[in-house]
Amino acid sequence: MNTLSTALQVLAPQLPSGSLEAYLHWVNGLPLLTPEEEHTLAMQYQKDGDLKAAQKLILAHIRYVVRVSRGYLGYGLPLGDLVQEGTIGLMKAVKRFDPTMGVRLVSFAVHWIKAEIHEFILRNWRIVKVATTKAQRKLFFNLRTAKKRLGWSTNEEVAVIANDLGVSVAEVRRMEERLNARDVQFDLPVNESYEGVQTSSPSEYLEDARSNPGLQLEAQDWEEHGQERLKNAFQKLDPRSQDILEKRWLLEDEKKVTLQELAKTYQVSAERIRQLEENAIGKLREMIVVA
Repeated sequence: MNTLSTALQVLAPQLPSGSLEAYLHWVNGLPLLTPEEEHTLAMQYQKDGDLKAAQKLILAHIRYVVRVSRGYLGYGLPLGDLVQEGTIGLMKAVKRFDPTMGVRLVSFAVHWIKAEIHEFILRNWRIVKVATTKAQRKLFFNLRTAKKRLGWSTNEEVAVIANDLGVSVAEVRRMEERLNARDVQFDLPVNESYEGVQTSSPSEYLEDARSNPGLQLEAQDWEEHGQERLKNAFQKLDPRSQDILEKRWLLEDEKKVTLQELAKTYQVSAERIRQLEENAIGKLREMIVVA
């Protein structure tokens, strides 16, 4: 990927700047490659790492990236950004393309182009991610395509979509809710409308209890009280039990002692040490609960 990025950087002075329209006009003026030319260039890049050959392959197929990107304008994202992401997918395809398989690059690259565009849409379509798993991503894009009308789908439409995509009706409904939801500014001014709808700011009703001083002080007191009870209970154990628990639980990981080592110290079996350890922990629990 880095070598192909370098290849395009070398070409940068040739690329038009100033407007997307100028770039698209320039792309449409680039010559197409014949199957023989494409095969030759791909072999040059695959065998010799010829970056100029990779440049020609990429530039000759950018018009196809633009065509695919236009199909995703319904998500409200800039065409220039979609083309940029699709070009990254094209570069990945060129790197992995095997001309000996008898398949044209455009057929091979479509998967990589769409994959990069899909990832970009899912990252930027909403502030809150609507799809995180592979199944949710597939449902996200297919549901937008499958919906026949604006608004909510009927039960029959949902059942058909669920059957076609191999998911449950509940999953389709959940994704539809996400698609129809909208982002709301967290600290929207009080009594101000959002997109023409009177609404309350989420900051008014979404409370973060972690920042509550009273709850923080209560949690700190409870932790200190618990530590004090544990300390008092530990001191009531016999010296041998204290020593076993300290060496088995209270030391740093690299300094902790094994059952076998303690068995040698007290000249008993490892099973006996395990029993003493278990009994000591049980006594601690009982004393802490009583306290």
